[in-house]
Amino acid sequence: MYRIMIVEDDRGIADGIIGLAATWQLEAHAVTDFRSVMSEFAEFQPHLVLMDISLPFMSGFHWCQEIRKVSSVPVIFISSAADNMSIIMAMNLGADDFIAKPFDQSVLMAKIQAVLRRAYDFSHSAPIYEHRGMMLNTGDNTIVYGDERIELSKNEYRILLTLMQNKGKVVSREKMMEALWETDSFVDENTLSVNVGRLRKKLETAGLADFISTKFGVGYIIEL
Repeated sequence: MYRIMIVEDDRGIADGIIGLAATWQLEAHAVTDFRSVMSEFAEFQPHLVLMDISLPFMSGFHWCQEIRKVSSVPVIFISSAADNMSIIMAMNLGADDFIAKPFDQSVLMAKIQAVLRRAYDFSHSAPIYEHRGMMLNTGDNTIVYGDERIELSKNEYRILLTLMQNKGKVVSREKMMEALWETDSFVDENTLSVNVGRLRKKLETAGLADFISTKFGVGYIIEL
């Protein structure tokens, strides 16, 4: 089942789209915290985003830019600001389509279905993990924080992925080594410590100090 994320502050419109999506066997979620759109994006892992332009705190243009830093998921703008400049800006920022309000529901669904077919008939979307504004892109083994994109080594990526998948839980050194090398038979403890140290330095350089905590004698944790 495809998942649609709706970034629309008019709850009536959002609820209408949710109901429409359900009739087409699509799962839809309307954003509730317009300060943390990317957190909800990472948690819901949508296959398509419907984005209004005029939103509380930050505009839809801003959030489209943030999504494009970490994902190629299709974005369709839905807005009453349908002047040529708004449409051009939306497309230049990476939108896949633009629908003017008020819109016909059948036209909206036809465009959603068309974009989903184009995007997913021959490909799939890689999961994104988010914490403290940092996005881990599993498609290309990079992290994005603010305007910085940082490449991770294979081991750094596996360490961070394991911790992000277990946020709020202590991950033992043994489990971490299994995630890196699939067996702990040939791993020395110092090698793991070196890789964690390098990852921490990259995170700190990006402005993410104390992102990974050590639980001495046990393992590591990303605190909630």
